[in-house]
Amino acid sequence: MNEFVFFINYVVVAGSVTGSIYAIGAVGVTLVFSIMRFAHFAHADMMTFGAFTVLLLTTAFPGAGAALGLPTAVVMLPLAMLLTAALAVGIDKAFYKPLRAHGVKPIVMVIASLGVTLMLQGLIRLFAGTSGQSLYVDDRKEIFRLALPFEGARAPIVITEPQVILFVLTLVCVVGLHLFLSRSRLGKAMRAMSDNPDLARASGINTNLIVAVTWVIVGGLAAIAGTLLSLDVTFKPDLSFFLLLPIFAAAIVGGVGHPFGAIAGGFVVGFAETLAVFNWSVLLRPFRDSLPEWLASADNLAFVGTEYKIVVPFVLLVAILVWRPTGIFKGKVI
Repeated sequence: MNEFVFFINYVVVAGSVTGSIYAIGAVGVTLVFSIMRFAHFAHADMMTFGAFTVLLLTTAFPGAGAALGLPTAVVMLPLAMLLTAALAVGIDKAFYKPLRAHGVKPIVMVIASLGVTLMLQGLIRLFAGTSGQSLYVDDRKEIFRLALPFEGARAPIVITEPQVILFVLTLVCVVGLHLFLSRSRLGKAMRAMSDNPDLARASGINTNLIVAVTWVIVGGLAAIAGTLLSLDVTFKPDLSFFLLLPIFAAAIVGGVGHPFGAIAGGFVVGFAETLAVFNWSVLLRPFRDSLPEWLASADNLAFVGTEYKIVVPFVLLVAILVWRPTGIFKGKVI
């Protein structure tokens, strides 16, 4: 039973946390692709910017969360979402909109997004430095230990406060996105523009408004994902380096241009990473007497070491592109 609890803590909980972060990030990537038809490589840096904004606000108002019983970083998250959304809209107007006006090819937009990536990375490192910082400036991270009511289960299931908040916000984002895209006029207009931009424009849809709304949603989701990841671990100026490949892998695995596919892809990539680095010898301990000697004596049966975890999304991405290029949801648009 203790081995089973270990599996829950280090695979089920950890995989759900990682998958939630990747899912929220991948939704932003796939929204940009479905509406504007290019891969936005600066999205991971927008996630870092959102987390850094929360860090600055939390440092400026360290006791703001005490009145609500929440971490100050969570209380500051809505304002950081607005600022990150404003950054996303500003970047579009300054860099991407002039390129769209000239009718450039998507590859030019991709190269432009790489330039934006380098610009944001430089600005964040200029003001944030190079070392990691905790978003718990004047708070204490709560840790919940849930004991299982089973005989022999001495170890508890461990869930931290940021992880609970992450699960709740992920559910809210998924439900809210579904309702927005399926029920609201703007959401239906986004789906129409995703299907056929020229026809949507001819039908009287304000495509400039749709693009602006898309960037607002993308910026807000980026701030949520970056902040909640930094709350769970720590804020690092090079956060985007570890996020870029997994969120793009999640978007492609789920089906490029399909936001709900991106959510599914995020959890697939998240659990793939977690299962790859999990030490499977722990689950074999109760059966060592009946196992072959070479298997019973193995101390570490992880597929890859923790330091090589970043390789897993790349391998999964290549496998999906070879086996099913359209992804889980067959590359449908929203």
